[in-house]
Amino acid sequence: MEDKKVKVIGIIQCDFAKERCSGFCCVNSFSKRIDAFTSYPKDAEIMVVPFNCGGCPGRRISRSVAHLVKRAKKKAEIEKDEIVFHLSSCMVTDNGHYPPCPHLEYIEKILKRKGVQYRKGSYRSKTASSRREAGVYEPFEF
Repeated sequence: MEDKKVKVIGIIQCDFAKERCSGFCCVNSFSKRIDAFTSYPKDAEIMVVPFNCGGCPGRRISRSVAHLVKRAKKKAEIEKDEIVFHLSSCMVTDNGHYPPCPHLEYIEKILKRKGVQYRKGSYRSKTASSRREAGVYEPFEF
């Protein structure tokens, strides 16, 4: 899929991390088209819809993804193949919140069954990046 075709990005965030995190950095990274969002055209009109996983083991993801796909089609004529879900960095990387989500494989299985496109990562924290380089955190390629 070409990133020029994307009209909606759903950012799925960790429910536990959301107790502390507003999600600002993920949305800011998208707005500036940095970190995990560099491939999206800066001049493209893309809506960002952040939501959380619903807690372990990702119990809200199936319903939220289905709802977003259905509403995008009904309210804005946006097709499923024009939506990309990003698993936020707090879910997929070793970071200041927690290690990577222990339910990541299960969450990916849900997304695959829903037939939606997804990518791993959102915001690249400078602190976490330096800790990855120092070997404190597990490596991650954005």
